[in-house]
Amino acid sequence: MRIRRFRLGDEPALFQVFHSSIHLVAARDYTAEQIEAWAPADLDQDIWRERMRTIRPFVAELASGGIVGYADVQESGYIDHFFVSGHHPRRGIGQALMARIHEEAARLGLTELTSDVSRSAQPFYAHHGFEIVELRYPERRGVVIPNALMRKRLTR
Repeated sequence: MRIRRFRLGDEPALFQVFHSSIHLVAARDYTAEQIEAWAPADLDQDIWRERMRTIRPFVAELASGGIVGYADVQESGYIDHFFVSGHHPRRGIGQALMARIHEEAARLGLTELTSDVSRSAQPFYAHHGFEIVELRYPERRGVVIPNALMRKRLTR
């Protein structure tokens, strides 16, 4: 597996990672209604493409070329997306992506990382030194999908 920069054309594979992560992993912690509101199969792909091109995530790719995860970190230190394929859990993909995010944070001279983290991902983030700052209750498509703002202070 390798971690590389986003390339135009990755968007459909990234959507499959996003969708499978939520439907196969996050489904343990959220209702069917919440899962469908969060990651509907009919999500507008033009909006998705634009979002991926805006956040420009790091992409986890198997030697065979299959994309199995992605994550971004913005110049503000905000991690907007962090997803591992629901078909490839617990194989070190998340660890590798988090390490790459920390490398990028150091390169950017960031003093903290923040993210709005799902219930499912909170233990993973806590393992990497993030702490809950605030519980949040955002709505998507009229459905509340609880998460938590988490933060990690970084040392230079």
